[in-house]
Amino acid sequence: MAKILFFYPNNPLVVNQGNNARAHALLHYFNSRGFTVDFVGIESNEFTDKHREEIQNSELVRDAYLLPKRKNSGLNYLIRTSIVNKINKYPREFQWIYHNQEVYFTKILAKNTYDYVVISYVHAFPLIKNKQALKNAVTIVDTHDFFTSQYGTVDTPHLGNLFTTEMRLLAKFDHIWAISVEEQFVFSQFLPNKSILTIPHGIQDRSQQRLPETSIDLFYVASDNPHNVESAHWFFKEVHPLLPENINITVVGKIQEQIGSYPNVTKIAYAENLDDFYRKSKVTLCPMLSGTGLKIKVVESLAFGIPVVCNERGVDGLSSKVNNGCLVTDDPKEFASYIIQLLDSDEFYNTHKRYAHEFFNATLEASIVFKKLDQFFNPS
Repeated sequence: MAKILFFYPNNPLVVNQGNNARAHALLHYFNSRGFTVDFVGIESNEFTDKHREEIQNSELVRDAYLLPKRKNSGLNYLIRTSIVNKINKYPREFQWIYHNQEVYFTKILAKNTYDYVVISYVHAFPLIKNKQALKNAVTIVDTHDFFTSQYGTVDTPHLGNLFTTEMRLLAKFDHIWAISVEEQFVFSQFLPNKSILTIPHGIQDRSQQRLPETSIDLFYVASDNPHNVESAHWFFKEVHPLLPENINITVVGKIQEQIGSYPNVTKIAYAENLDDFYRKSKVTLCPMLSGTGLKIKVVESLAFGIPVVCNERGVDGLSSKVNNGCLVTDDPKEFASYIIQLLDSDEFYNTHKRYAHEFFNATLEASIVFKKLDQFFNPS
C-alpha cells in the first residue's frame, strides 16, 4: 500500500471551516484505502503539541509532526529565506515557508521513504525543494484555490508577478489537484504539459440526517476573511432589510464579529460540529461577492439536501451552474425574493431540495470523488 506524507498547516480535526474539512476528507480517503499516512502541520497558538497528539492518536495517521513556528529574524533567516525570496522575485504573498521549517520537513523525509508527498497550498513549495531528500517520491500539490485572484485584481501593481509566481511554483510539482473546474481550466491553459486533475470536496450524502422539523430558517457560516466580510456587509445592508422580521437567521463562525445586533439573528462564534446546525436548517445562505474556488459550505449544504441562496461567486467550482440546488443572483431584491419563496412555498422549496439532492449525488458524493482518486493512485 502507498505511503504518503501529507502536509496541511492547520488542524484537520477542527472541521468547522472549509479548508480544514477538505484536509479531513482527504485523510479519510487515504485511511479508507489502507494507505500509510504521516501528517505534518505548522505549530501555532491554535495548533499545539496537544492537538498533534490528538491527530497521532486518531486512526487517520501513523505519525503526526508539527513544523516549528516561523522565525522572522537572524542571519539564517536573512540568508536562507529573505535573500532567496528576493532572488526568485517571489511576491510577499507567496513567502509562506521559512528556512527552519524546510529543515525540519527535510528531516522527516530523511527518516522515512514515501511514495507520495501531498502538499496543501502552492505557497508551501519550499518544503519539496530538496529533491534528494524526496527519494523519488511523487509530489502533488492540492491547490485549494487560485491564489492570484485571491490576492490581486487588475488594479494590483504586481498582478503579473503574482500570476507568474503561482504558475512557476505549480509547475515544480509532478501533479496538480484543483478543487474546481474553473481552476483546472486556468491551470491547464498555462501549464499544458502538467498532470492536472479536478478533485472537488467529496463527502457522504447526509440528506437522511435532516430533522423532520426545522428550527433555523436561514443558516450562514463563514470565517472573517476579507471576501466574507465584504459579502456579509452587503447581505445585512442590502438584503436583510427586505426580509420579513419573523425570519430567524443563525450565523456561525468568526464572521459574526462583523455583523451588528438584530432581533432575529443568533450569533455563535464557534461550533465544533456544523452538522448539528445543518440538520435543523431549512435554507443556507452563501453571500459571496468575490473570491474563487469551490465553497465547502455549499457542498455541505447540498449534502444535506438544503437549498442555497447565493451570489454568482457562490457556485464557483460546481460542474453545473443550474438545477443544482442553488438559487443565484447578485440583485438584493431577487436574493430576498428567493429566500421568501423557499420559506413560503412548499412546492418551490421541494423542487430545489430535489435539485440539491440529485446534483450532489451525481457529482460531489464521496464515492464519486473517491473514484477519481482511485483512478489517480491506481491508473490501471
